[in-house]
Amino acid sequence: MQIFVLILGTVLLSKAACALKCYQCYNSGSCTQTTTECPSSNQCGSFTLTSYAGGSSSNVKIKSCATAENCVNGSVNFGIVETVLTSRCCSSDLCNSQDAPDGSIPSPNGKKCFTCDRKVCTKTLNCNGNEDYCISTKVTAAGATVTLKGCASKVICSKTQSVQIAGVIGAEISCCQGDLCNRASSTTASILLSVAPLISLIWIS
Repeated sequence: MQIFVLILGTVLLSKAACALKCYQCYNSGSCTQTTTECPSSNQCGSFTLTSYAGGSSSNVKIKSCATAENCVNGSVNFGIVETVLTSRCCSSDLCNSQDAPDGSIPSPNGKKCFTCDRKVCTKTLNCNGNEDYCISTKVTAAGATVTLKGCASKVICSKTQSVQIAGVIGAEISCCQGDLCNRASSTTASILLSVAPLISLIWIS
């Protein structure tokens, strides 16, 4: 969950104080709410990150200031873990008292991308919902850099999102459109399961 939390925490929770008041919290499962002041151009937002891996799921709930660009819904799917983001935004004081709904895995959309299975990235993955892009990225865990490939919604592949995500995880995010466009290559992916919780944090800026 760390990559998503870093991005959401950095961008959403560190807004300069101003007129609009919003609830602010971050927690797995449920939030203990405090209040914060936000720039007048911002909205209040509630966000839920629901991650599915190994037959189980987990949630992270976040509330804070938000911009219109933050208020999106989508998912990123690396095969071993899929994370679904839902958001609920509004523009009056303390209007984000309700949690955004938990996300469910969308239905397959017919598109395919390469994903990594142990030491190679030649396995194909069925994309879901609005995952219209193929994605390649890297994370570092236990002293090793691991290549990850899969499907992603358009929101994660925008220029602004990918640059900011790259800044957080210290690696470049590459996206492309078209079946299997994230070319397969060998990789040291045997520790993917140990970094699965990290993947649930790659998202919003």
